[in-house]
Amino acid sequence: MLLILIAVHLLSQDSIAEPLPRPSDTRATADSCNDINSCRTLFSVVWGCLATIFACTWVSVHPNVPPPNQSRLQLFWRRLKMMLVAIIAPEFIVAFAARQFLGSRWLVENFKFSSTQAFFFCMGGFVSPTGHPIATKEQLEDPDFGLELQEAIRDVNEEEIMDKSKGDALSKGIALLQGLWFTLQCLARAHQRLAITQLEVATLAFAVVNVFIWLLWWNKPLDVQWPIVVGPPTEPDTEAVTLPVQLPRSKRFWGGIWGFSETDYRPLSSVSVPSYWSIENQFDLGAGAGILLAPVGAVFGAVHCAAWDAVFPTLTEMWIWRTSSLAIVAIPGLISLLTVIAMLDSEDEDWVSVVSAAAVVIVMLGGPIYIAARLILIVLPFVELRLLPPSVFVDVNWSTYIPHI
Repeated sequence: MLLILIAVHLLSQDSIAEPLPRPSDTRATADSCNDINSCRTLFSVVWGCLATIFACTWVSVHPNVPPPNQSRLQLFWRRLKMMLVAIIAPEFIVAFAARQFLGSRWLVENFKFSSTQAFFFCMGGFVSPTGHPIATKEQLEDPDFGLELQEAIRDVNEEEIMDKSKGDALSKGIALLQGLWFTLQCLARAHQRLAITQLEVATLAFAVVNVFIWLLWWNKPLDVQWPIVVGPPTEPDTEAVTLPVQLPRSKRFWGGIWGFSETDYRPLSSVSVPSYWSIENQFDLGAGAGILLAPVGAVFGAVHCAAWDAVFPTLTEMWIWRTSSLAIVAIPGLISLLTVIAMLDSEDEDWVSVVSAAAVVIVMLGGPIYIAARLILIVLPFVELRLLPPSVFVDVNWSTYIPHI
């Protein structure tokens, strides 16, 4: 964060911008405001954005239960990686959260677990006395031990589970209020016709998308480091060595959105669930999570498109911003549309195969474009801080809405 702030200072030095072929605000290369009592600085703008992004993503990501004997550095790095994924591709985390939410509801309806117990099951929170995760539908439906496992999970006190959580409604509520306050400031600036930086627009997009994550994971324990032992001992799988789960990156990526197949993960040959595990792949759950990508992607891209007519330093940067914003709306939307089409006629295997092949082609071609667009929308807002309209440094006049402030 310190390096970013230093870079902001360097970017604020004088530079020459290509004139746009339309009327634009006079641009400033340093903090400029006539009334010092109603001004904000470049540092405060950047710091407010970074603080909001950190609060939104750090509190919103809820990792699964990690392998045993992890050091504090390993646990921190594990959560940091998930936070970086949430920054680069927040739709991915939304799909993962949706799978766990839908999976938890399915467990509540079919096995009479509480919502907290169901989420804890989805995140690999229950293990057998031999240390193997209890995390699949097959284990709960096992003719020998299934009923005993179900009863053991239902007997676990919800307070015991939440006691392991590093977050509560207060901490989540504070982060939510931070995001809402930032959103309110942006809306007030737009209403008073004050310039909003592209960095603030990007931050607003993160805040809006993270609302979906907060709602989906509201009952999921945060940053649990040790599982709860339940049920009878289970025999290990002799076909594989017991190790922490190490799946290929491609399977981990797609598993987070669509789920894992039975051949991808065997709980009796591991000591923890994969990082993006929920319950095993079921078409209705995976499809439901995939469909959610469309509105989330549309909202995320639409917020970036809100800066469509903003003042950019150069014409090239303006079109790069517009193109990237449209890309992150269109690509997830097409994939979700194909998912809906496949669900409408899921009994026709040939039709489903054709639609699946089309989705794979879109992913192969659109995936690199989407990643490039996301990286551009992360880097470009910082680059554009080198030249800003003077009204950027004018603070919101809250007395317009609340007298006597």
